[in-house]
Amino acid sequence: MGRPRKFKTPEDLQAAWEAYTDRCDNVAVLTHAFSAHNSEFVSTTLRRAVTYTITGFCLFSGISRSAFYKTYSNDPVFVDAVTCARDSCEVDARHKFELGILPTRLAGLWMSNYSYGIKAEADFSGTAPVVISGGEHHDIQV
Repeated sequence: MGRPRKFKTPEDLQAAWEAYTDRCDNVAVLTHAFSAHNSEFVSTTLRRAVTYTITGFCLFSGISRSAFYKTYSNDPVFVDAVTCARDSCEVDARHKFELGILPTRLAGLWMSNYSYGIKAEADFSGTAPVVISGGEHHDIQV
């Protein structure tokens, strides 16, 4: 027999997930800037959002990631709650990339966690318009 479960029901897990995402969406960040108008440094607190992760949730909840997956993802009672949390992480990351909150150069790294891949393909067949300096237009066979 192991430790008692941190979350007794899927509803407990969902409530903890909602508390975690609320925290991620409302991180207080202290910023400093120089005010040329007042010739002094000015500090202010801004609300920022950080990306949801299962690892962050586990840290927030006080359990290890391996224990989380071992205990909850293999239990049919909790599998939907775990799947929803993972899907929420994916959607959150996609939104932040699409809105420009996260730099797009990191998209491949982040989204590879969710089975997305980067595929650069070029399929040129037929004719393609080519503009040559001077504004001349030519069709070339590829």
